[in-house]
Amino acid sequence: MGYFGCHLSASGGNAAMVKTALSIGANTFAFFTRNPRGSKAKPEDPADTAEAAAMLEENHFGKLVAHGAYTMNLCTSDADARAFAAGILEDDLRRMATLPGNFYNFHPGSHVGQGTQAGIDYIAAALKNALRHDYPVTVLLETMAGKGSEIGGKFEELREIIDRVELKDKLGVCLDTCHIWDGGYDIVSDPDAVFAEFDRVIGLDRLKAVHLNNSLNGLGSHKDRHAKILEGVLPPEALVRIVCHKALAGRPFILETPNDDAGYAEEIAWLREQWEARHE
Repeated sequence: MGYFGCHLSASGGNAAMVKTALSIGANTFAFFTRNPRGSKAKPEDPADTAEAAAMLEENHFGKLVAHGAYTMNLCTSDADARAFAAGILEDDLRRMATLPGNFYNFHPGSHVGQGTQAGIDYIAAALKNALRHDYPVTVLLETMAGKGSEIGGKFEELREIIDRVELKDKLGVCLDTCHIWDGGYDIVSDPDAVFAEFDRVIGLDRLKAVHLNNSLNGLGSHKDRHAKILEGVLPPEALVRIVCHKALAGRPFILETPNDDAGYAEEIAWLREQWEARHE
């Protein structure tokens, strides 16, 4: 089965997100665990979460992909801000235990002049402190475009973070198609080579989810500007090849394209049509 969804607003609660997902033809989705541009999280509502969990099971959803706040920079040069970000990570993972078996994805962070190695050290330290054996959630490091001082623009940087964390079974990667294209990985001309490189450096078993986005910029631009599936510089057929690639079978594909719900419904329907035509 192909699992396709998009980012949904969490403002109405978990059950409301599932209902919205169903209304647009999605069978997975992503959501921010708290204000994406701030730090405030909604009060927990066990009854709402239970209702959502029942609907997810009844409608055979794939794994969900929660997203950490953009402001959560685990490797910033400001020690107080780093500690604050680490606290957000710990609280988010605790909250994710109420929806067990899903993913928590976040941007590794920007080292802001300290150097890549220092950034990796800080990120790994925060993960080592936050991960727990009994948390039923897998934490995903997102592939980045390599803009500015971002960590994660190269597969090797994500591998080094994983190598430094003891609870490796709790870690995976979310591959963003816009980010890796902008980062210099040619998923148009030779996606097989890109996945082979990922397998060599990190291991395809750790590739748990995909952010499926087109890009407004050229290969290796390091810009990170998303486009709608049919409107960016990546040929739609190239994105279909990724959706149908054997290395990604069963993964949730999350759209982060500049759309409203109606636009997401159209993209999900188109992707599902392409996927089903190749899996008859």
